[in-house]
Amino acid sequence: MTMRMNQTNSSSSLLFPLDQFYADDHCAFPVIEPIDGDVMPQPYQQLLVHAGDMTPTLEQYHGSRISLNLFSRKLDGELFSRRVALVLDSNDTVVEFGAITIHLDQFSPEARQHVLECKRPLGTILNEDMITHSSRPVGYFRVMSDQMINETLELTQPQWLYGRQNVHYGANEKPLAQVIEILPPLTTPAG
Repeated sequence: MTMRMNQTNSSSSLLFPLDQFYADDHCAFPVIEPIDGDVMPQPYQQLLVHAGDMTPTLEQYHGSRISLNLFSRKLDGELFSRRVALVLDSNDTVVEFGAITIHLDQFSPEARQHVLECKRPLGTILNEDMITHSSRPVGYFRVMSDQMINETLELTQPQWLYGRQNVHYGANEKPLAQVIEILPPLTTPAG
């Protein structure tokens, strides 16, 4: 089933918080198709269909530490949203589009400051600041990339990409963050 999201989605939407970035920019939402994780092609299934954090998963897959490029951010009370690209430290290759809303009231003052600096991916902050958390994917999809996604992933033309919606929960079982994670075109590495 193909769907186009309207601009009035709430945080219960499968595509939150990506839908909020489109609404804020008054842009038409891209074409999205929900898919089951077990039919997602490789290497996307390996990289997306798990209950782990994406940053260490991508670091292991690509053999490099990852940094963050910030495209936009918005602070609304205790909710901090940002659109980012995750890039390899070794060669600046973009390896993920991220649209994330972070619940700042669930973080210590030090970790909160690390989040607001927008220098490190949330997965790195969670691990380095030793924040007890769990990662729980909500759903998987493929999306036809558009101008916003292509700009973030440094792509030149529309194409089908794969992603997931994920929620990070703290030790108290309250959400730390909701994130949409979309991967650029990949091939299974030789070996």
